Amino acid sequence: MGCRPGGYNLGMSVEKKIVSTTNAPAAIGPYVQAVKVGNLLFASGQIPLDPATQQVVAGGIEEQTTRVLENLKAIAEAAGASLSSAVKATVFLRDFNDFAAMNAIYARYFAADGATPPARTTVEVSRLPKDVRIEIDLIVSLA
Repeated sequence: MGCRPGGYNLGMSVEKKIVSTTNAPAAIGPYVQAVKVGNLLFASGQIPLDPATQQVVAGGIEEQTTRVLENLKAIAEAAGASLSSAVKATVFLRDFNDFAAMNAIYARYFAADGATPPARTTVEVSRLPKDVRIEIDLIVSLA
């Protein structure tokens, strides 16, 4: 097969490398914490599970957002990157009334000291695993 415009060759297989760390919760289904493809890291959606106990952290949206971002930070670091290299985030909220509180915590991780935050999509969903308030997935540049 030839290359499509933009240089992507659809006829070749892509090498995927699993990225995993004990500093983030183990996967609770048939997925991995993250996959590295080329110079990109695709982190699976993280919910506010404590990696030591695999239990949902106590508290509201602030505590849950903090735990999710700490989990994503650990995964990025396991791949040799940091949250400052994130290029795209998707935030899933159970209640959009939590947006302002989530956004304040999110800004501490991604927009502190004038840093350029990643592109982001935020959506309200009817339900999340373990009935948590938030889930975030992330794409990180490893270049």
